[in-house]
Amino acid sequence: MVKSLPARSAVPVEETWDLSSLISSSPDFNQQLEDLEQQAEAINEKFQGTIIDTESITQVLTAYMRFMEKMVLLSTHANLTASTDQTNDEAQLQASKFGATAAKIGSQLSFITSELLALPTETLEQAMEESTEFRVFLKKLLRKKPYQLHPEAEKSLAAYSSTFSAPYGLYNTTKMSDIDFEDFEVNGQKYPLSYGSFEGDWEAETNTELRRAAFDAFSKKLKEYQQTTAKTYDMQLQTEKTTADLRGYDSIFDYLLFNQEVDRTLYDRQIDLITTELAPHMRKYAKLLQKVHGLDRMTFADLKISLDPSYEPEITVAESKQYIDDALSIMGPDYLEMVDRSYSERWIDFAQNKGKSTGAFCSSPYGDHPYILISWTGRMNEVFVLAHELGHAGHFYHAHQEQNIFNGRPSLYFIEAPSTMNEMLVANHLLKNSADPKFKRWVISSIVARTYYHNFVTHLLEAAYQRKVYERIDAGQSVNAGILNSIKRGVLEDFWGDTVEINDGAELTWMRQPHYYMGLYPYTYSAGLTISTQVSKRILKEGQPAVDEWLEVLKAGGTKNPVELAQMAGVDITSEQPLRDTIAYIGELIDELVNLTEEIEAD
Repeated sequence: MVKSLPARSAVPVEETWDLSSLISSSPDFNQQLEDLEQQAEAINEKFQGTIIDTESITQVLTAYMRFMEKMVLLSTHANLTASTDQTNDEAQLQASKFGATAAKIGSQLSFITSELLALPTETLEQAMEESTEFRVFLKKLLRKKPYQLHPEAEKSLAAYSSTFSAPYGLYNTTKMSDIDFEDFEVNGQKYPLSYGSFEGDWEAETNTELRRAAFDAFSKKLKEYQQTTAKTYDMQLQTEKTTADLRGYDSIFDYLLFNQEVDRTLYDRQIDLITTELAPHMRKYAKLLQKVHGLDRMTFADLKISLDPSYEPEITVAESKQYIDDALSIMGPDYLEMVDRSYSERWIDFAQNKGKSTGAFCSSPYGDHPYILISWTGRMNEVFVLAHELGHAGHFYHAHQEQNIFNGRPSLYFIEAPSTMNEMLVANHLLKNSADPKFKRWVISSIVARTYYHNFVTHLLEAAYQRKVYERIDAGQSVNAGILNSIKRGVLEDFWGDTVEINDGAELTWMRQPHYYMGLYPYTYSAGLTISTQVSKRILKEGQPAVDEWLEVLKAGGTKNPVELAQMAGVDITSEQPLRDTIAYIGELIDELVNLTEEIEAD
């Protein structure tokens, strides 16, 4: 039964992450922040107006690189501390203080980019030839030359950076601090409700009456905050539109896709093909859920239930490690050592507590190890969630060993490939080790419900909704709660057809997702999973040679664009074939679920 969440202070320390390698104490944080300000001033005084040739380019970039290595550790500490408890005033004030200082620093150091881009292209190209360390950084910088503003304008924009990121902070404050869910009642008994308990437990609750009542109560409370949340989101959208226009991009899409290093065709293809061609497969899956559970009707509130709840074993944190070790052993001893350290050195925050950010994420600061946030409920499917986040950790763990801070992070388009790859490896390992039909059905349904539903359906429908929103914004319009609800409901109805009843409250799903404050992020989940599905098939078929190639991809970090990284792994994403193959594979998995269910029910 779902319990009320404890305060952060009441959580056992062994369930929390250890942030001491980032920073040791709050006074130390303030001192380090002050030191950073002074170092930024020193860089400004020493280098502003001096960047004139290849030698001075190397000198200023070396100083800037060392500075950023220090700054990212402090930034990570501020963000991670705030993410574990949105009700902690001290942590929130610390994060705000860092944001304000970072904006001031960004303004002081904006001259670096401005002066570099003011140089003749030939000088920058010569610097790229002479310095392998900064070659990729300068190559990416050159792409921005057509969109660079006057140095004073760049300085002003940088000074406002914390203001521009304010909508995301406001969204989190509304979501995690202001919204207070009351208990909901079913048949005279009260049950506790929170963001974490709804998304971690009630959505998958097997008792239909409880599950639907939780959905209704959750939606009713969300609705009270829809106008504020919509206004916050519109602030984000208008800021992005203004920036795109100021910099001279043809559209807001071109602006948001620029740093992803992919063009609009790859973005649109991902949304259009999945929306049309995956829908029939997922409708078949929804009908299977309805049949197995004997539901009177299939509603949006029923889509997250397990196909076989009786085969959803409880699992402890300690037990999860053995599953993950066994599944990821194919990646080699260095990779497994990282996994072992993540448990033994407390890189992972497992605790459930009030005010903690929902979902799961991995933060990988350069110069330190990765950190993973997850709220562990003990469900077996969380092995997949943890493996996913360890995929991000393994990616940056390898990339940061090989690359400098400028080259470590690849395009957002590619970022979800290593994470979803680990989910596929877990699934393949589990399938290989049992012939029992019930266990096979549980594993395959976990792949469909967790890996593919979450990444190919949930995030893809977010992307389809997001594209419609941005089309409005690009046309000079704005949005409010009514418009957002209408767009979201339309996207859901188009995908699910008459198979799933889009009940009241489903249209408010847009309020739950922080990804909308991160540009065109949601569609990249399916893009990454398309790549990892194809590579995991190669690993199953070819073994070690395919693994070795994948490890080289991880080490490459951001030195190549998404098309080149996928090519390194043997996947051609310039064609639609990998996506079509992946959609067909999902269809095969669902067909196998239908067959296994018939086999089990016939016994």
